[in-house]
Amino acid sequence: MNHLRAILFCLISFVSAYAQTKVTDYSNSGNWAVLPGAYPKSLLTEFSDIQSEDVDVFYVYPTFLLDGKDPRWNYPINDSIHRTKVTETAVPLQASAWCSAGNLYVPFYQQAHIRSYYTLDSGGYDALMLAYKDVCAAFEYYLANYNHGKGIILAGHSQGSTHISMLLKDYFDGKELQNKLIAAYIPGIGIDTTMYSTISLMTNKEEIGGYVTWNTFRKKFDMRQYKWYKGKAVINPVTWDKSPMATSKQHLGFLFSNGKMYRHSVTTHLADGVIWINPPKFPYRYLAFTMKNYHAGDVNLFWEDIRVNSVLRVKKYLEAKH
Repeated sequence: MNHLRAILFCLISFVSAYAQTKVTDYSNSGNWAVLPGAYPKSLLTEFSDIQSEDVDVFYVYPTFLLDGKDPRWNYPINDSIHRTKVTETAVPLQASAWCSAGNLYVPFYQQAHIRSYYTLDSGGYDALMLAYKDVCAAFEYYLANYNHGKGIILAGHSQGSTHISMLLKDYFDGKELQNKLIAAYIPGIGIDTTMYSTISLMTNKEEIGGYVTWNTFRKKFDMRQYKWYKGKAVINPVTWDKSPMATSKQHLGFLFSNGKMYRHSVTTHLADGVIWINPPKFPYRYLAFTMKNYHAGDVNLFWEDIRVNSVLRVKKYLEAKH
C-alpha cells in the first residue's frame, strides 16, 4: 500500500509540474481578464471614458503572488484568488488609467512568485520565463485575432513591466511592429538605458514610438529597494520629461482604493533612476507614512496624469498616421 501511495504521489507531482509548464490557451476568452466589449464593471470608473477605437492597449499586471509561505513558483491560471486580485485591484486601480486611450486587453497569466527575482539561479528564472511565455502567447493571439492594424500602447507595472519590457525588445525593437508602437508605459522596474537598439526613452509628453518608466520612492529612500533602480532610465510622470521637480499644482490626480480622485496631491522630484515624492495630501495621508517606498502606487498615484498623457500620445499618433 505504501508503495502504491508513493507511485500515486509521484504521478500527481508529475501532472502538477506539467500543468505549470503548459502555456495558456488564449483562444479561450475566459483566460482574459479584460476584452473589448466585455469590460468588467470595476474597470469603468467615473473618470474613464473610451475615446479611440483605432488604438489598442495591451496591459500586464504586477505581482500578486507574495506570500513567503506559499511554495508555488507560479499562480495557476485558474486560481480564484489570483483572478479576484486582478479584477478587483489591478484592473480598477491601474489598467483603467489607459482605458480612455483605446481598446483594452488584459490577459490572465501564470505569473511568478515575488521570490523569483531574488532566486534566479534556483527556480526564479524558470518561473519568470513561464510567466513570460504566457504573456507572449497572449500577445501573439491578440496580434493575430484582434489588432487588425491598429496602433498599440503597451502598459504594465512591476512584474508586468518586466514582461512588457521584454515584449518590447522581442517584438518591436528594430522590427516592423515598431511602426505601430504609440508608447510603452513600464514603471516599477529598472530599465537599462541601453536595453533597446531602436526604441528610446521618451522625454517629451507628445513623443510617440518609445517608452517611459519611473519608480516611486519617499524622500528618505528605502536603500534595499533603491539598488534595483539606481542609474536606470527615468522620467517625471507629471511633466513627462526630465524636469527635476513637478509641483503639486501640476499633478493631475491620484486614484485611491476608495475610488475617489485626489488632485494636486503630490510634488514629484527626479533623482538617479527614480522619482521621490512627499506623502500624498489626501484624507488617509497617515497610511503613506507607514510605507517604506511607494512602489505599489507607481500607477494610481499618477492615474490622471497617465490617462491624459496616453490620450495625447494617441492623438499625436493618429495625426501622424493621417
